[in-house]
Amino acid sequence: MKVYTYSEARQKLSKVLDLARREEVIIKKRSGEIFTIVYKQSSSSPFDIKGVKTKATTKDIMEAVEISRSIQGDGKSA
Repeated sequence: MKVYTYSEARQKLSKVLDLARREEVIIKKRSGEIFTIVYKQSSSSPFDIKGVKTKATTKDIMEAVEISRSIQGDGKSA
């Protein structure tokens, strides 16, 4: 664990963040306040979505897609 003063951390922010990927980093202010920087790795993609539970079958879904396409194709509902 590496300890920096607030001024040091501000001047070397890039180095501090790189170090935080490997170990805990402590920043101390003159006022006595102490802060900890810990790297938190993202565990999911912003494109991840939760699944939806449904009783629809593959056939139901394919029929819905076909209906949707036919509506979009002629501008009229089925």
